[in-house]
Amino acid sequence: MSFPPINPEWGGTRARIVEILRRSPMSANELAESLGMTHNAVRSHLSTLLRMGMIREIEQRRSRTKPVTVYGVEPQAESLLSRAYMPFLAHLLESLETTLPESQLEAVMRDAGKHFADSLPKPRGSALQRTEAAAEVLNELGALVHVESEDGSLVIRGHGCLLAEAIHGRRAVCRAMETLLENYLSLPVTECCDRGDRPHCCFRVKAA
Repeated sequence: MSFPPINPEWGGTRARIVEILRRSPMSANELAESLGMTHNAVRSHLSTLLRMGMIREIEQRRSRTKPVTVYGVEPQAESLLSRAYMPFLAHLLESLETTLPESQLEAVMRDAGKHFADSLPKPRGSALQRTEAAAEVLNELGALVHVESEDGSLVIRGHGCLLAEAIHGRRAVCRAMETLLENYLSLPVTECCDRGDRPHCCFRVKAA
């Protein structure tokens, strides 16, 4: 079985360690032997991967001298390694478009956005503070957005699109994000996204 490539920012050795541990949990010594590296070098990479939340200590094995720690991939990290989500979402939306009226599709997408917002802790503070918190959430999800003031409103403007592969001119996807932000902020939000060849996110927040 082949696995999707790891984010290159993690580095070749750390990527290889994650790939090995996805196949079978191992100790630092077993990893060192498999990679042809020293124990200390592997321990350094393991420490980094533990901090990143990519792996975890899953058990302690008995040995003649002292317990040996066995490492495995953090279950929640599997989703970070998958590259299937966006293509699947794009095909799902294409299927929904062919089976649902436009108004019903938009209602479904808005409901998804509301459920997403309900899963997040609500921000506190002024309209600006809450909008900046929303931008931070989007950036944590992989977007690149910032908040600016424009004509008495706050605008969350993106340098690209978080769901670009699924957009393809689909207003319903942007409406889902509009509803997510509206419920998260408890403020009126209007999407002003560019759904062209290079989609860009844009959400206008009515701060008053």
